[in-house]
Amino acid sequence: MNPFRWNFRAQFLAGFLGCVALVAYAIYTQLYQGLEPCPLCIFQRIAYAALALVFLAGFLHGPRSAGGRRAYGVLVLIAAAVGIGIAGRHVWLQTLPKDLMPSCGPPLSFLRETMGPLEVVRKVLTGSGNCGDVDWTMLGLSMPAWSLIGFVLLAFWGLFAAFRRRKGRGRH
Repeated sequence: MNPFRWNFRAQFLAGFLGCVALVAYAIYTQLYQGLEPCPLCIFQRIAYAALALVFLAGFLHGPRSAGGRRAYGVLVLIAAAVGIGIAGRHVWLQTLPKDLMPSCGPPLSFLRETMGPLEVVRKVLTGSGNCGDVDWTMLGLSMPAWSLIGFVLLAFWGLFAAFRRRKGRGRH
């Protein structure tokens, strides 16, 4: 079965399941492998959850019009672009020499208790020293690098599903 010939709903369901699998694996590594997520990791999980919700909404709605499908494609792009930005920042922090990494900051739970939401976002995106640590690799790439690849692939998948031409009536 060729996934490029699937209808819009099947492609969006696959995108949703991909996001869920990635977040589930991140939670697995936290709970069963002892990898504590840094604030940027948590924000990437939130971005994957937002992307999953867009894919799920598109799957459930299953718009028949090209305009409706394209609207979901734009929403996928927005959610994925946020994730790409966060994961890209994380990868960049991991490439910095140890002496140039921002100093370690307090855990996210402490930040939430002591700062407003916008201050927390600003603080997290400036990075803390532990965001620069590489605790896990696969094929020489860190988890944030794989996350970045995942966001890019899911963005292309969603855009392909939303903007490809459909042949015949009733096929959506």
